[in-house]
Amino acid sequence: MKFDYLFRNVTVIDGSGGEQYRADVAVQGDRIAEIAPAIRGQAVHEIDGTGRVLAPGFIDVHTHDDINVIRLPEYLPKISQGITTVIVGNCGISAATATIKSRVPDPMNLLGEAEHFIYPTVSAYAQAVEQARPAINVGTLIGHTALRNNHMDDLLRTATAEEISGMRAELKLALQQGALGLSTGLAYASAFHSSTEEVMALAEELAAQKGIYTTHLRSEFEPILEALDEAFRIGRHGKVPVVVSHHKCAGAKNWGRTVETLKLFDKVRETQDVSCDCYPYSASSSTLDLKQITDEFEIVITWSEPHPEVAGQSLKQIAQSWSMSLHEAGKLLMPAGAIYYNMDERDVRRVLSYPVTMVGSDGLPNDPMPHPRLWGAFPRVLGHYSRDEKLFPLTMAVHKMTGMSAARFQLAERGLVRQGYFADLVMFDPQTVRDVASFSDPQQPAAGIEAVLVNGVMSYGQDKQVIGRAGRFLRR
Repeated sequence: MKFDYLFRNVTVIDGSGGEQYRADVAVQGDRIAEIAPAIRGQAVHEIDGTGRVLAPGFIDVHTHDDINVIRLPEYLPKISQGITTVIVGNCGISAATATIKSRVPDPMNLLGEAEHFIYPTVSAYAQAVEQARPAINVGTLIGHTALRNNHMDDLLRTATAEEISGMRAELKLALQQGALGLSTGLAYASAFHSSTEEVMALAEELAAQKGIYTTHLRSEFEPILEALDEAFRIGRHGKVPVVVSHHKCAGAKNWGRTVETLKLFDKVRETQDVSCDCYPYSASSSTLDLKQITDEFEIVITWSEPHPEVAGQSLKQIAQSWSMSLHEAGKLLMPAGAIYYNMDERDVRRVLSYPVTMVGSDGLPNDPMPHPRLWGAFPRVLGHYSRDEKLFPLTMAVHKMTGMSAARFQLAERGLVRQGYFADLVMFDPQTVRDVASFSDPQQPAAGIEAVLVNGVMSYGQDKQVIGRAGRFLRR
């Protein structure tokens, strides 16, 4: 038999969290055809993997790439990290099912302009993904804020029974068409006024379709334990797994409290299926939020509609040059984007190494000066945290990006290097893999990622160019 690809002498880290081993791995069509100590067959493309790791393609469980994977299907920021699948529709905002009446509400504006929201159903979104044929696979959650936007005339209040009923029907249809679950962004003004009962009612639709509930908590600041409690109650009510998005303790007064939050996770996990994701940085990034403006930590403005000239400056610098307070300057900059240096490094390490934490980039692809996590999150875990800081072994790092994530989001036959599984594979050099993207120069591909296959098609190589596009829409 002649294989399409044959990787010789690779160190296989299979994504299960188990021990690494040396092997040959053969690919035929879109599947892994054979794994053995020495494969005798021939291949169209034979690759010497001596000293290299072959792992499952990484799964970015927390992205806002909804529209960008269609508009920019080569999608270099993700494929260049070894990412082969992205989960979109996080934080309550999804392009799938959203219909925009006039202007795009915050934070849905992170995804794109009004003219980009042209996917009223999951089927329409899936069709657009398939037609664009992006370099990576795409699965979508349905955003609570997107549903509210479709059914409510005012997002700064709780939904009525009739509006909730309309949202439920739309969510049910979306799940039947293959959506992975429901996401909320309860910290944002556009969803903050929703009651716990509103979200519970929507969560009732998830269990029948085996969906998942992911949440950007109502607060990541001082009331975080109450916010976690609310998330877990919603999961219990809906009888569904809960994923806490980008788990962190934000704000200087909150630093160190992951000791408490993870203790709560331990307790709840005894009776309930709960987990989280996190990105490997101690700074966050989002739209500029007046509630988060403080002098306790640095805030850098990444874009501003009325004042594009200030991009890259700190809010403190801007306020000083305008001779006004931070809040006054913030108001004049809106709408705007910001990077908040609002976390403690020890908290990041604690969450990242927690047994049920997955890796998600949470990158914002439309930001002109994006947080480096958009291009660097996954190699940063492999290089900085696993190899250099020895926070956990490489087998565990890969598991948090592959097998754990595929199981959590029910991505069938992905996330493991296993015979018969889809050939989403990444080969990297464990000695040189690292994030190159920085806060001052964020749009840079990683070092050490040498080959990326998506559905058996070689899609990215050592010249750092996208050479194939074989991504698919993944239904639950």
